[in-house]
Amino acid sequence: MTAFLRIFGILFLALAPALSQADTRRIALVMGMSEYQTLPSLENTKNDATAMAAMLSSIGFDVTLSVDAGVAEIDQLLDDFAFRSEVADLALIYFAGHGIEVQGENFLIPVDAAVQSNLDVQRQSMSLKRLLGAVDRARKMRIVILDSCRNNPLGDDIALDGGAIDTTSVDGTRGTGGGMAAADPERGTLVAFAARDGQVALDGTGVNSPYALALMDKMAQPGLEISLMFRQVRDQVLNQTGNLQEPHTYGSLTGVPFYLAGAAEGQVDVASSAAIDAWAALRPDQEDQLLALADLGDTRSMLGLAYIRLNPNEGRFDPKAAVSFLQRAADAGSPEAQFELAKLYERGTGVNEDHTRALKLYQTAAEQDFADAINDLGFLHYQGGLGLPANPQKALEFFERAADLRHPQAQFNFAALIDDGLIADKGPDDSAYYLYQALRTGSSDVLTLLSERPTMFTDQTRRALQARLKDNSFYQGAIDGDFGPGTQRGIRRAYGIEE
Repeated sequence: MTAFLRIFGILFLALAPALSQADTRRIALVMGMSEYQTLPSLENTKNDATAMAAMLSSIGFDVTLSVDAGVAEIDQLLDDFAFRSEVADLALIYFAGHGIEVQGENFLIPVDAAVQSNLDVQRQSMSLKRLLGAVDRARKMRIVILDSCRNNPLGDDIALDGGAIDTTSVDGTRGTGGGMAAADPERGTLVAFAARDGQVALDGTGVNSPYALALMDKMAQPGLEISLMFRQVRDQVLNQTGNLQEPHTYGSLTGVPFYLAGAAEGQVDVASSAAIDAWAALRPDQEDQLLALADLGDTRSMLGLAYIRLNPNEGRFDPKAAVSFLQRAADAGSPEAQFELAKLYERGTGVNEDHTRALKLYQTAAEQDFADAINDLGFLHYQGGLGLPANPQKALEFFERAADLRHPQAQFNFAALIDDGLIADKGPDDSAYYLYQALRTGSSDVLTLLSERPTMFTDQTRRALQARLKDNSFYQGAIDGDFGPGTQRGIRRAYGIEE
């Protein structure tokens, strides 16, 4: 029972204020490939990357700029960026250069790649999967932007073990003969392409590409919500290119609004606000755009509109309308909408209380690996809520699943369960692993507990956590279980606070 008392303590009792947040909240890796060795050179990609890096820096990003990098340099850059992204709220990669699809997989080509066949592409280029992996652990938002060719004149049936690639490029385009395939990133990740399938990404007649110009214009506007920003980029590029190029995005951002350039003057900054307050802070013209997008079937817009109408401090408070928006989004498959709708049915807000309906919605969201729903189902199974019989063993399965999906509360909870000896096949090293991951995920509650109450964990778990901190170069002291100043400094560094 001890472990579950610890769990309920972290979730429902007020904790002391957490230490200051991580120093770097938004990071970007900007790459421009121009002087290719075996492919046609590109005129504007270097300009685009340099200008993009300057613009991102001006709005508060910590930017790494790489121009005309080779395979080895890019490989190291991606490794370093992946580690840094773990303590960033937002991680963004922008690539301007040649891109190609080989058998359904997208590749971005460094300047020194000796590309004569599809096998060369696979061995010497960066796959889109690799770029997605480099941003994967950012805490709130992950974005990969590809200002590369999207036409596919060679088709999808070219051989992998030979077959020279035609390196003649369409004039003024960022092509290598192959196109770019549709992407399917995880939830919370957005992949933005400069052009839709079957179109080319134009290099432009000026010093920058049309897509780069539109991005830099819209990204720098304070108070412009990110999903609306990409929509406006699309419209601007279509207008500038006479409908020859239509940018396209894949993936789905979380239901928390975000301004890349921060709030506009007199506007609430949504970066540290709860979703229900952050959406309510949107300007009226942006709410109108959300309504238009919702009519087109955009589930994130429906979710935002629901949050606005669930805010009791707003004149637009209308729980029944919120239920309508959430139901539409839930029916369209949004797990976040299913989760939020479940809470309304559980409480009877805007609808008649219906625990059977609430449980079904939690389960449907969990089937899509929505970590919040999985974690809540763990508590429902442990306590026996919403008509479920109490089943602590089943609850442990849900806690572990949510922890492995990087849910910070679940990571702490599962670490506590292991530490109390309630998980038969796991020990102190496993408990320390989940505590370390909770720090990297950005749990301020875990940071506070490990800083102020470390002895709530056994000596063996504390030693294992010190060893993990040491393995990742956050701590250099003795492995003795004593969380003195050196260990505390290592804990803060693992969380993302540099002193």
